[in-house]
Amino acid sequence: MRHDASRDLYDRALSVLPGGVNSPVRATQPYPFFVKRGDGAHVIDADGNKYIDYVSGYGPLLLGHDLPERVVSAIQSQVSDGAMYGAPAEVEIELAEFIARHVPSVEMVRFVNSGTEATVSAVRLARGYTGRDKVVVMQGGYHGAQETTLVEGDQAGASPSSPGIPAAFAEHTIPVPFNDETTVERVFEEHGEDIAAVLTEPILGNHGIVMPEDGYHETLRRLTADYGSLLIFDEVITGFRVGGLQCAQGTFGIEPDLTTFGKVIGGGFPIGAVGGRAEIMESLTPAGDVFQAGTFSGHPVTMTAGLETLRYAAEEDVHAHMNELGDQLRAALGDVVADKAPSYTVTGTDSMFKVAFTRRGPAQSGPCEHGCRQDDACDRYEHCPKDGGDIDDAATDRWERIFWQRMRDEGVFLTANQFESQFVSAAHTEDEIEATVEAYETVL
Repeated sequence: MRHDASRDLYDRALSVLPGGVNSPVRATQPYPFFVKRGDGAHVIDADGNKYIDYVSGYGPLLLGHDLPERVVSAIQSQVSDGAMYGAPAEVEIELAEFIARHVPSVEMVRFVNSGTEATVSAVRLARGYTGRDKVVVMQGGYHGAQETTLVEGDQAGASPSSPGIPAAFAEHTIPVPFNDETTVERVFEEHGEDIAAVLTEPILGNHGIVMPEDGYHETLRRLTADYGSLLIFDEVITGFRVGGLQCAQGTFGIEPDLTTFGKVIGGGFPIGAVGGRAEIMESLTPAGDVFQAGTFSGHPVTMTAGLETLRYAAEEDVHAHMNELGDQLRAALGDVVADKAPSYTVTGTDSMFKVAFTRRGPAQSGPCEHGCRQDDACDRYEHCPKDGGDIDDAATDRWERIFWQRMRDEGVFLTANQFESQFVSAAHTEDEIEATVEAYETVL
């Protein structure tokens, strides 16, 4: 493949964009390819190279790059009626009603403009509602570029993970390992009266895809209820992708107090949202005193794109198609890994997947049928990732420096690092799945 045009674009970008990109996850070695257009389940770069796309915009593109005509028509109609108004529009109510109708824990919704803004607003709301300051987060969890959760350390003490964040922001954040019931119980014994919320992804989706062990979320639900704290599920990644229309919380049978959304609910346009019980949500201004506002919140074009995308997904049974392809892909990748790299772990669920380059594992073992499920009867159970630290210990450099480039050369576009999730969309077919498996087999 030639990448001359992308190289030239990157050279231009370095003059006007820090690092040549607008998000660090797009910075690949030696330079990123620049996309010219999307085509179904593919992207085509500036040099005309075509790739099977499993990045899917880092999650929002549930339907792939070619939107159904009815979705496109609705978006175009809204644009013709006006891009935005600075006043409410009916479509905001319709999208909120759709979310509240399908997600059992959600009674009211506040729309914002990104997943980061959603988690910032949820944490502020939890603190305002409870009158407490401390927030428990999972090590390896990601909740956007916000000061409260950009931390490193453990329950003994956290510090900012980025320059530019005052240490005071981390003083009220308590990181604990995902799936570690003993540690989180001890944290509540020591700090329970000061904890405003536990903020967690139902599945670690930005750290290699780590599934919860049976009972872990039930423990979080019990502890937060006992101590008067809130349980916040960050479903920015999993919302309306895992668990279908009830989201991941429906799969796990847990009703959090608050949920953050993003990605899929915008249909490919920028969006975020906080949803939860009316009693809590009405603490937000203007109903309550917890300040939250945004010029572009409830943007009518985004609301229209999100609503029509979700309606289409519901009516056309899109999730069943994607999940079946996801099962096929993970099962086939399990066979490849068992043969080529038995220490590696296939992870994911529904339309999410990843091959984690874990270093430890039995020299020979059968693959997990459809990805790691934390099954204690599995012969890989002691070796599969249980928390973010297990992914940190994986061969992350090999992924970034060798594997990603080799897969790109095979015509498969994966996320550029070991940590980000990958996604099957409604536009993928069995032919693309088969070609992808062949690429993995060649490269591994």
